[in-house]
Amino acid sequence: MALRLGDTAPDFSAETTEGTIHFHEYLGDGWGVLFSHPADYTPVCTTELGAVAKLRDEFTKRNTKVIALSVDGLDSHKSWIGDINETQNTVVNFPIIADQDRKVSELYDMIHPNSNENFTVRSVFVIGPDKKIKLIITYPASTGRNFDELLRVIDSLQLTANYSVATPANWKHGDDVVVAPAIKTEDIPAKFPKGHKVVKPYLRMTPQPNID
Repeated sequence: MALRLGDTAPDFSAETTEGTIHFHEYLGDGWGVLFSHPADYTPVCTTELGAVAKLRDEFTKRNTKVIALSVDGLDSHKSWIGDINETQNTVVNFPIIADQDRKVSELYDMIHPNSNENFTVRSVFVIGPDKKIKLIITYPASTGRNFDELLRVIDSLQLTANYSVATPANWKHGDDVVVAPAIKTEDIPAKFPKGHKVVKPYLRMTPQPNID
């Protein structure tokens, strides 16, 4: 069965470049990003892992741990990290799962036979502190991921988990947000004292509530 939003992220134990991890334990009480790449020593994957390493401080600010995966072995991963560090001018600072037996790939439905029988697609799972899956994105092997977009989505998920709002198209941190339909217009001032604008009865905007 394919995983869906709201499902509990399957727990697992795996060997990684930073030792054995138990996934739920590794995430702790924070957020997590699990992302797969088709293979080691491939050009797009090299740029992707380098990009994630450079964003470490951004993920840390969001109390988010990242972990990568491919079906290559641990020795391959460790050797490839040298290339990533050299070519992307960074230091890989997160674990990479060695999933040679495809246990994790199959748990998370990362191998799509009609795309490629042997390698994982570019899957991304964002997992909340409750260990529920909050986001699933799948890219083809030929398209590198936009990790700035992933940070934007995490910002939205964390904001909307704590406030009765939603984020509109192309929203980014600091922009106005949509008041949830469940909130009556007359109740908005008490909940959102920064002010609000009624565009339509079903479309009410307010400044982002969790920033000064």
